[in-house]
Amino acid sequence: MAKILTDKQIKQYQTDGYVFPVRAMSSSETKEITRKIEEFENEYECEAQQKLVFKAHLPFKWLNDIVRHPKILDAVEDILGPDILCWGAAFFQKNAHDPRFVSWHQDSYYYGLDPSETCTAWLAFTPSNLLSGCVRVLPGSHRGDQNLTFVNEPNTDNLLIRGQTIKDVDVEASIPMVLKPGEFSLHHEAIVHGSDPNNSDHRRIGLSIHYISPEVKRVGYNTDAARPSASLVRGEDRHGYWEHEGQPTEELDSEALNMMDQMRAEFFQRGREGEFADKPART
Repeated sequence: MAKILTDKQIKQYQTDGYVFPVRAMSSSETKEITRKIEEFENEYECEAQQKLVFKAHLPFKWLNDIVRHPKILDAVEDILGPDILCWGAAFFQKNAHDPRFVSWHQDSYYYGLDPSETCTAWLAFTPSNLLSGCVRVLPGSHRGDQNLTFVNEPNTDNLLIRGQTIKDVDVEASIPMVLKPGEFSLHHEAIVHGSDPNNSDHRRIGLSIHYISPEVKRVGYNTDAARPSASLVRGEDRHGYWEHEGQPTEELDSEALNMMDQMRAEFFQRGREGEFADKPART
């Protein structure tokens, strides 16, 4: 029996690759989270998305609590089943009247998982709509039955490294996943998606959380290599492909924050060296 999604929503995710909106938090709760985000930005003099990437749930107890939020996990369980790992979380944001955008792409290009079955929850802390540049998806594109052309188009306003872009997307066929603060969407990692600039008078702030079943492996993993890490957020892990991450016991784990700095630098360096170039979009 489904915990929070309707049968229609579950079928929509399977057929179209997305579902929205689902409510997780109240307006007052999201305002408090936004205050904490802005406190972090003021202290570190940067946008949250410039520092809290890949493993944003590890340095802060309040962020670790979010990736374990019962309502989010209930919805993910309806898609993936009772055993759930969170392998990543990152902020995505655009300031008021911000020209930055996200080009059309597929996350499978970056993730390197086998099978490619990440279910991403995108949680809005501020209004995410057509004016503010919400995430748009191309229904059914996760099924791999379309011929997609992939190129790199560097652009200073593109939030994707190297400007990875899928060409000739039928924008008219895309669906804007409009979310109010405290609502979240779910999308399959292989769905074609992107977002437009923020033309509103407010910031658009969201947290992207990546969930998988423990049966999913990192490509290239073998028993002789160091295991990648993930947080067991619900159920059991009967496979052992992932090293289980600990939970922060304090409001800030400085060691985890420093680890994220190193991971971010390594990722961008690989991008500058062309590791992400000339790879086709994966489904």
